[in-house]
Amino acid sequence: MASENGSEEIVEQSLSGRDLEYSGCVFHLGVNSVGHEYCHLRFLCIRGKYVAMFKRDPHENPGIKPIRKGVISPTLMVEELGRRKVNDGELYVLRFYNRLDQTKKGEIACASPGEAHKWMEAFEQAKQQAEYDLLRGSERNRLNIDSDLNLEGHRPRVRRYAQGLTKLIRIGKGPEMLLRQSSDLGTNVSTSTYFEGDRGDAFQAHDWRCVRIVNGVRIFEEVADLKGAKGCLLKSVGVVDANVDTVFEVVLSVDRHKRYEWDMLTCDLELVDSVDGHYDVVYGTYDPKILTWWHSKKDFVFSRQWFRGQDGAYTILQFPAVSKNRPRRSGYKRTKINPSIWEIRRLNTSESPTAKCLVTQMLEIRSSVWARWKRQHSSNFEKTIPYALLCQVAGLREYFGANPAFISDSSSTIVHSKISDISSDGAAFEESEVKDEFYDAIANDDSLEDEDSDDDVEVSKDGRIRLRNVSWAIASLALKRSTALVENNELNANFPPITIDPSQFHGSLHQGKGETDTNCWTTPNGQGFMIRGKTYLKDYSKVVGGDPLLKLIAVDWFKADFSIDKVALHPKCLVQSEAGKKLPFVLIINLEIPAKPNYSLILYYAAERPVNKQSLLGRFIDGTDMFRDARFKLIPSIVEGYWMVKRAVGTKACLLGKAVTCKYLREDNFLEIDVDIGSSSVARSIISLVLGYITGIVVDLAILIEAKEEKELPEYILGTVRLNRVRLDSAVPF
Repeated sequence: MASENGSEEIVEQSLSGRDLEYSGCVFHLGVNSVGHEYCHLRFLCIRGKYVAMFKRDPHENPGIKPIRKGVISPTLMVEELGRRKVNDGELYVLRFYNRLDQTKKGEIACASPGEAHKWMEAFEQAKQQAEYDLLRGSERNRLNIDSDLNLEGHRPRVRRYAQGLTKLIRIGKGPEMLLRQSSDLGTNVSTSTYFEGDRGDAFQAHDWRCVRIVNGVRIFEEVADLKGAKGCLLKSVGVVDANVDTVFEVVLSVDRHKRYEWDMLTCDLELVDSVDGHYDVVYGTYDPKILTWWHSKKDFVFSRQWFRGQDGAYTILQFPAVSKNRPRRSGYKRTKINPSIWEIRRLNTSESPTAKCLVTQMLEIRSSVWARWKRQHSSNFEKTIPYALLCQVAGLREYFGANPAFISDSSSTIVHSKISDISSDGAAFEESEVKDEFYDAIANDDSLEDEDSDDDVEVSKDGRIRLRNVSWAIASLALKRSTALVENNELNANFPPITIDPSQFHGSLHQGKGETDTNCWTTPNGQGFMIRGKTYLKDYSKVVGGDPLLKLIAVDWFKADFSIDKVALHPKCLVQSEAGKKLPFVLIINLEIPAKPNYSLILYYAAERPVNKQSLLGRFIDGTDMFRDARFKLIPSIVEGYWMVKRAVGTKACLLGKAVTCKYLREDNFLEIDVDIGSSSVARSIISLVLGYITGIVVDLAILIEAKEEKELPEYILGTVRLNRVRLDSAVPF
């Protein structure tokens, strides 16, 4: 790590050089002036905070002029829309928009999810460059937000592009591979981390026992006594020699010829309906030939819901479903599939020449049936549907082992050490010519924060590039201009603590009095969560959380036909009451939940002393939105609930400001954070699942400000809440 005295200089050097360029082929999607949809193959280049779009690769066609170009600003966002059928192929779509004006937008698409997420990382790096330039206060770098590049509009006149690059990061394998829907992407670009490692940040009771080993794949049964489970849980776990994006595409594919090579049971699948980019409905048939005791033909319909977490892992939920488009078929008996989950997670094996991932399939079966098979010493288990399903992991492993094209580590990332000749006339990309703003920003994925390099790019011996998240440095640079920071004394000890009387504050959701109380909230301690310890920057160690710094004084549960925000300004809000105005500080977290109607869960946390202005909390309260977005962290934990909901939500810490749109309102003695969960298609997908089981869920949440510098460690928990089986119909109209 850089020393404190030299950190500002390093930041200046790493961010002001702008010697990185990301480039590759994408599809530009849109609607023309006469209402016809188009899908054009384009070459996209990002250098610093500047973006240019070409008809062909400028590195292979010197002198070619860009057809569009613009600037990325800190107010821009990118949303992953998932898969979409375009012409005769499936593409992965990214939507760009300005957080301040969502009418200005545009879309690009990639051939694979891996390429889509590498572009998201590239735009995140560009956004950080824009944030850095804005914090430096240079008038020359300030953006004109009234003059924007809208990808849906006509092409502006552009003349010149950059040259003289020292590092070129190529995304994808070119137009010929793009058109073939290539999925054998390299995994050499390690993206900025929002998650830390494979283990969760909250404690959950799990007790698995290995009961089978089939072709090197372990099969486990859940032996823990978990509340909310509807049956017995089995899972199969295996290591597959391929990257996570490729495995995800193969599992999701309905191509019969591909599935015949690894799936011995559900070979014939047909897409019935595509709800959105993260949800579809599939019809399929079972092949009875492999089950000698069962000769009847059976078909089934199931829904699939998938998302990629901020740690880069994929989760695919599969539920039995009903579809009017696929009525019962003559000669087939309609059956229900077992609820199941696929989890595909990257293995951190930097010393391995090939990409590897851990594939887990979890399956729910009736406890009585599993008990009967165990009593019979599993003599018939090998002839059952659950067994055949669990063997799919072994099938995947052998499939990739037999197809070296999928596991060869042909890098999609190229580093050039010589001067690039993008422009034949040698003209620079002058800032005075770029007055348009390119509409996009980022919601990121992952990697472990395992780099100790001072630079934002590290090139290893094998040529691989690792990108570092420099948002901590950007925020630090702006804050170091004024004064030195003190140790973590978050609340000002020079003031005596006030007594917070809970009876003076009332929310629409009542506080629970015991564990059996429902439709209520309580305040658990922080011992159920893992947070960064004092030596985290050296050994990445985490410690058990302590008591929250702030006291939860009330919870509101509202519903409305519109989005609810700026709650603190409402005259009936508790912070506007006489008792609320006397509190030293109140933090208001407004979780906006998209549904029909819309819901808002509003948490009110109070401090017993004034906040120390020089502390991390003080800098967060009075800092910029960019600083807040880079630090506002949430850790979820489903304490009780259906197992599929638990796996979907997970226990990983998430930087909310990077995953969804957060708006901040700082006035008087409070800070309100409005979290728009509906701003992310992935978050919408997860919350819709949670709402379906909400009356049977007990969930714990921990709010933190992420510590990214040594003097900010160890972390502390800002506030916690436990929501016990909340009912949707108990929400009060706003």
